[in-house]
Amino acid sequence: MRHNVARFDERRHASYKSAMKIGIIGDIHGAWDEHDTRFFNRAGYDALLLTGDLPRFVGALPVARQLAALTPPAYMIAGNHDATGLVQLYAEMSGHARLTRLTALGMPERVAELDAALGPITLGGYSRHELEPELGLIMARPHAMGGDRLYFADYLRRVYGVTDLAGSRDALCRLIDNAPRDLVVLAHNGPAGLGEAPDAPFGCDFDPKRGDFGDRDLADALDYARQTGHRIHATVAGHMHHRSKDGQTWRRTHRRDSHDTLHINAARVPRIEAEGARRHHVALTIDAEGATAETRWVDQGGKLVSSETLG
Repeated sequence: MRHNVARFDERRHASYKSAMKIGIIGDIHGAWDEHDTRFFNRAGYDALLLTGDLPRFVGALPVARQLAALTPPAYMIAGNHDATGLVQLYAEMSGHARLTRLTALGMPERVAELDAALGPITLGGYSRHELEPELGLIMARPHAMGGDRLYFADYLRRVYGVTDLAGSRDALCRLIDNAPRDLVVLAHNGPAGLGEAPDAPFGCDFDPKRGDFGDRDLADALDYARQTGHRIHATVAGHMHHRSKDGQTWRRTHRRDSHDTLHINAARVPRIEAEGARRHHVALTIDAEGATAETRWVDQGGKLVSSETLG
């Protein structure tokens, strides 16, 4: 894997004018209404990051049209439930090769419809964006569904030229080559390497034998970024819901690694509880010292109900 690499003086710190405040909205799964839109439009966040999975199961467009009323700069990565269908999800989960090819035929058009419905929200994937002049955003592999293989491979090949996890890693590394030194990464599923237990941030709770269910291509790209002098302040992802499938285990929702990267799993599902009286999001702050975050629950009127520091 060879790239034209921009290396950085690791002693230099980003000179942000002030702390950047980012609101993180985890997997929505239908839990969104006008109270959420009003809150985020007034909350004072400099940017919003959405981890995808808009519908309860399929049919993302109604939620996307509601999200289009958000006014802060917003970035979303598509999840495995976005622009996909029931039969397609079955085909991907079962590994039915012929059926995955057939159900992928209309996916580019469905993604285009989702993009249009989101209005001003940037729908990304294998893409690089600017949060601030010295702070970049890398959006990872869209429609990620677990770290064991490349899901939605036919779509990724047609649209991005990605045919396997090694190619996905290389696509991410090419984005990193020309990115600012300081980065935030937005993914649907988080990176591998954060633990194999079912309660790890991206551990497999529904089949503990599968262990670490994070994305290896993303983990390798993060390693590459550090080797080339980049500083990864935070990775933001979802997909692996906070509560286990059997309802018996609560997941650890964050981890700060030895490189001082704060990894956040924001997938609290449902994100609205107590008949609308509790609404979940994560507040991420980036400054020259690094990343800090806290889970926040607000009520229907936007008043803070509770918060918890992460990392």
